[in-house]
Amino acid sequence: MNRTILILLTLTIILSCKKEKTTEIIVIGTLHKPEPNFNPEILFDILEDIQPDFILEELDSSFFTSDFRHKNVSNSNERMASEKYIEKYPTTKLRPYEFEGRNEYRINTGSRPTDGLTTKLIDSLNKASLLSTSESKIYNKYKALIEPLIVLASKSPENFNNSTTDSICAERQYYQYKMLTKITSKRDEFETRFHTKPNGEKISYRDGFKLASEFWDLRNQTMAKNIMRISEQNQGKRIVVLCGFMHRYYILSELKKLTKDKNIILKEYYEK
Repeated sequence: MNRTILILLTLTIILSCKKEKTTEIIVIGTLHKPEPNFNPEILFDILEDIQPDFILEELDSSFFTSDFRHKNVSNSNERMASEKYIEKYPTTKLRPYEFEGRNEYRINTGSRPTDGLTTKLIDSLNKASLLSTSESKIYNKYKALIEPLIVLASKSPENFNNSTTDSICAERQYYQYKMLTKITSKRDEFETRFHTKPNGEKISYRDGFKLASEFWDLRNQTMAKNIMRISEQNQGKRIVVLCGFMHRYYILSELKKLTKDKNIILKEYYEK
């Protein structure tokens, strides 16, 4: 009897020590279009070094066939690199994680093109010296924040895949979607100019830009949740997430919260 109990206890200890394999999520910030410093060949080499089980792309399901192959490869770093990778390693799986119907949603709600029209109007007011001192300071800061990112985006990919660049991206997007609303919410120019939505309704630049700001949060949070859903359905796998590098900071921030106390780790592609 004692021998049987001992065997059972030993088996219990052994089984408890056999922990489920850790899921790895590797978020890679990208440039969508080929450049000398970042092109499909460079991204393919990165993927080949990682050897992922899944490649998640910043696309929605409309870009894929029912068996998750690209409908159109196009002139996209991510699609060309992942297509080449899948051809060489056919067991690797592709999956979309984008907010479904992103562009249609923005057009139908009126957040597009009012987002671009609004920033153009702010720019014209600034050039005409019609903004207040505080408003001009906000807009000039917003414009200045893109300059270091342009420089970083012209370098090798580790330069726009690190916490320092993520912080600059976060500040720049904060100025775009939070600080610029301090201008649009107070000035009459944004309340009295309108865009007509596809359904015939008019929307002011102010309201449209507010919707664009809210959608930046909704989109990134939705993408992070979609990444988590795929990751939790495929435990123990190595999952690469490809995203425009301006999204990286937000996706990583959300994933850090969502993966807390889970058997999932976040890694950089250059970490061994």
